[in-house]
Amino acid sequence: MASGTPRVDRDLVFATVLGYRPLTLDLHRPEGPGPFPVVLFVHGGGWLVGSRRTFCFFPAAETFGRLVAEGWAVASVDYRLSGEAVFPAPLDDLRAGLQWVIAEATAYDLDANAIAVWGESAGGQLAALVALDPDTAIRAAVDWYGPSDLADVPAAPTPVGPPSREARLLGVEPSDDPDATRAASPLHHAHAGAPPFLLAHGLDDQAIPHRHSERFAAALRETGVDVQLQLVPGAGHIWSGLDDSATVMDPAVAFLHRVFGSLRR
Repeated sequence: MASGTPRVDRDLVFATVLGYRPLTLDLHRPEGPGPFPVVLFVHGGGWLVGSRRTFCFFPAAETFGRLVAEGWAVASVDYRLSGEAVFPAPLDDLRAGLQWVIAEATAYDLDANAIAVWGESAGGQLAALVALDPDTAIRAAVDWYGPSDLADVPAAPTPVGPPSREARLLGVEPSDDPDATRAASPLHHAHAGAPPFLLAHGLDDQAIPHRHSERFAAALRETGVDVQLQLVPGAGHIWSGLDDSATVMDPAVAFLHRVFGSLRR
């Protein structure tokens, strides 16, 4: 584990898209010498709200702080929300964040050959898609309760429309454009050679039912991808009903240790 007080560089601009606000990230790093493996973190919020400062509802010391204490740097990125631009804009922004990590690795003492992506909910969908890019630099993916098939997302418990969350993301209702819906659905992008995945989902999740992770895990396994699936009894969306962050953080950290450890030998 790393020691000392974590260093946090906030509001680092990683991309400027003409006509939009600058895109920024927060970089959390351990004290001491690197280079440090990197977790590229993608927040949730239904593609409509959310912030890179939020890692589900757990205290920051148990999320960003836990990863830093375990020896990882965490680059927590913003992306354009659905009120600003439609898909694939947020995915392109995540790709730009990944390229920033690679380009700035030497300057910030990061290991460009040991990058994981970790997303929750809508961020899990985006994280999965960037991990499934051809020739991706991502070496491991953690997807917490992300929607894997945008054609199969129930109405939001707290209605946001019409249009639905998915229609706001796509610019069209999923049923009206099956091709766009498939393009934004990780389930349909599983392929041999993808990096290892950890999928975790609450069995009481009403916002994004756990079948999304189960079906996605099955699709990945069919192609030979290393997949770990954790289904959590009594947990709802954003781990509501879960009292101890270790229930889900411990397996995720162990997964990263396993994958990154083998990469760094």
